[in-house]
Amino acid sequence: MVPKEPTTLVGVNAVAYGEVPVIDVLSRFHEQETDVPVLPGAEPFRHEGGEVGVLLCHGFTGSPQSLRSWAEYLAERGLTVSLPLLPGHGTRWEDMAITGWQDWYAEVDRELRALRERCAHVFVAGLSMGGALALRLAARHGDAVAGVVVVNPANKVHGLSAYALPVARHLVRTTKGIASDIAKADSAELGYDRVPLHCAHSLRAFFRLVDGELPQVTQPLLLLRSPQDHVVPPADSARILSRVSSVDVTEVLLEHSYHVATLDNDADRIFGESFGFIGRIAPSVGKEGTAAGG
Repeated sequence: MVPKEPTTLVGVNAVAYGEVPVIDVLSRFHEQETDVPVLPGAEPFRHEGGEVGVLLCHGFTGSPQSLRSWAEYLAERGLTVSLPLLPGHGTRWEDMAITGWQDWYAEVDRELRALRERCAHVFVAGLSMGGALALRLAARHGDAVAGVVVVNPANKVHGLSAYALPVARHLVRTTKGIASDIAKADSAELGYDRVPLHCAHSLRAFFRLVDGELPQVTQPLLLLRSPQDHVVPPADSARILSRVSSVDVTEVLLEHSYHVATLDNDADRIFGESFGFIGRIAPSVGKEGTAAGG
């Protein structure tokens, strides 16, 4: 794989000084009410399968497109799958700028509760920030979550400028995007090319919150990570593994992929490892047959 320049989460090493945000209460409500179409490919995915459900959480500034193939793989094998579009994502970065971690977490929390009403066993999974969302769901919902799968999970906002976020977000509206850290030449992630600094600041607060709750994670955990990740360093996975209370822990290295590994060379391995993990925890998976439709 060709070496790639580090991006770091939220691109804080390459802050672009743009316009100063002037968003009053009225303009915020106007933006929220604007009917902006979802980008083609960024639509949420849901499939009604068997009694085992999986909630997939996409990453910061990304969209369900990054996890759609994973969702379809699980659905084809008979699982009930939910892959929501997080608030402010999948349209334009201006829509994301008026959201924060509370909005993103509330969406996946709702989806988990809906899956619990439908399924006997529910697993949570996620990529990058989606991994942090999944871990918090596991920490807060306890036995309602049967297991956790995370791919290149993020635990911290990185870069020297990250410490300037509390001030910078009032002076600079956006910074360079972090999408498409992928080794595979013909693959691309559908995500924003700009990151709202308000959201980066909110993300930093969310990671601190999740880090404090990691000891409450006791479920079986499958963590898959790329040694060559230009967005999230290996230290994040190491931190997570050192703080969770899970006894059943499996770590898998994705040697041929970068950060967005679900769209990269190791995607098939992620899909297979996750399905095997789910089947080991919930043996009924193998008896549910193959799903029809999507």
